[in-house]
Amino acid sequence: MSPREVVERFGRAERWVHHATALLMLVALGTAALLYFPPLSALVGRRALVRTVHVWCGFALPVPIVLGLASRAFRADLGRLNRFGPHDWAWLRRRDRRAVRAGRGVVPVGKFNAGQKLNAAFTAGAVLVMLGTGAMLTFPGPFADRWRTGATFVHDWLFLVVLVVTAGHLWEASRDRGALTGMRTGLVPRDWAARHQPAWLDGVEASPDAHGAESVNPPPGKG
Repeated sequence: MSPREVVERFGRAERWVHHATALLMLVALGTAALLYFPPLSALVGRRALVRTVHVWCGFALPVPIVLGLASRAFRADLGRLNRFGPHDWAWLRRRDRRAVRAGRGVVPVGKFNAGQKLNAAFTAGAVLVMLGTGAMLTFPGPFADRWRTGATFVHDWLFLVVLVVTAGHLWEASRDRGALTGMRTGLVPRDWAARHQPAWLDGVEASPDAHGAESVNPPPGKG
């Protein structure tokens, strides 16, 4: 594609945070599955090593995000993910979410759609809860039996929910070649951006010197 046919969606810092967090999450989920499901546990020896890898990956999950805060672009993306407006509800109500310019009217989706915002919010909350309960299970000394029992219950069931949500996220990503290309290279086709994030593309074209530079607090009608 020529430079005019693509637009920068993610910089190096944003992609590094995503890739590092995804890797840690997948390893944490994989090792958890080996510890949780008996048929898988029977296939793998050295359970203590698997548990150690799981614990270290779990505790390391916030590290990429904390380091990413040094990036202005990453902080701007966090601001966008943290705002849910009327256009997001409109996007959720549509059946043709993969082509917001199709069908009735135009939904002014910004850099992130409502599904991506909800997934980010769930993942952030789940990581915090898993960290808290995981710390109680790893260092049980200060906690009473009832606290450790509750932590085990929450940790195990939340793991199953996170597993399902992550599988859904990967499935949706695999169906969208433009989104995959954007996360891999930082660039997306301009026509893809026009279909999926029209308000974001309008902002980029209005401020070509800053990728993804639509306002974090967009005016009414912009996302």
